[in-house]
Amino acid sequence: MTTDVHVRDLRSFLTVAEELHFTRAAERLYVSQPALSKQVRALERQLGVELFHRDRQGVALTGAGAALLPHARRVLAAWEEGAAAVERTRAAQRSTLVVGMSTSPGRGGLLPAVRSRFTAAHPEAVVRLRQVSWEDPTAGLADGEADVAFVWLPLPDPERYAWTVVAEEPRLVALPDTHPLAARAELTLADLADEPFLALPPSAGVLRDHWLALDERPGGPPRVGAEIAGTEETYEALVAGLGICFVATGNAPLVTLGGVTTRPVRDLSPSRYALAWRKRDAGRPLVRGYAEACRRATRRERRGGGDERRP
Repeated sequence: MTTDVHVRDLRSFLTVAEELHFTRAAERLYVSQPALSKQVRALERQLGVELFHRDRQGVALTGAGAALLPHARRVLAAWEEGAAAVERTRAAQRSTLVVGMSTSPGRGGLLPAVRSRFTAAHPEAVVRLRQVSWEDPTAGLADGEADVAFVWLPLPDPERYAWTVVAEEPRLVALPDTHPLAARAELTLADLADEPFLALPPSAGVLRDHWLALDERPGGPPRVGAEIAGTEETYEALVAGLGICFVATGNAPLVTLGGVTTRPVRDLSPSRYALAWRKRDAGRPLVRGYAEACRRATRRERRGGGDERRP
């Protein structure tokens, strides 16, 4: 006997068994009576037995039909429970937004401000924060681990993403308190040309280049004293004298914990911190809603000009 039976066929059998009337069963299933009879006949052929006696007096279960009935009920009940579990999971996915980040946004309570505006507009939504290593400059967007992400620009493969800039800040240089250059109030890129630098992992791509200022520094690329993939690693490498690094003004407090200071660099362009999302997800209500909450929280309703990039 084959066991490759469709759920639809079991439901047809069960409904007829409960009604003992093909027309009423067809009405319950929203199919025609001939179509229902055909489905039951197909099931009987597949099982190799008759499930119903059919005569002018009506419809009755055969012995085989009576034997199948409790099992059909259990199978259909289990299937409905499984389908309900899948739907609950789908609903949870639709109402959950994963926010990726490699460092805390900080910046005057930006994250709580965005969250309060977002949850006011989407009270059913669940926001989950996901910390991502600096090895991934997209903070989880590239591999689908995050729905939106706080990232530093530039992004690799920028055509895949849209974003809104939430902060534009000078890049400072972080160096040990004991470094000779720490005695200066302001520095230039030429002053730093011979210094070893802390670098993001090579997987960070264009973002590694940005934080090394490769397109601005005179005299070619710097010596890399060590690679860093997190705030704690950066602080420890600075204190150990392995190198110096550029840091956004808003992130300076994360590395100036003692023994480390920062100085402005006169001829270095600023950094840009943004909320980004995949262009293909721009129509998702939660993604759109979080981006709008971020714009309102930062009071930036910018169009174009590189500060906002929409699909």
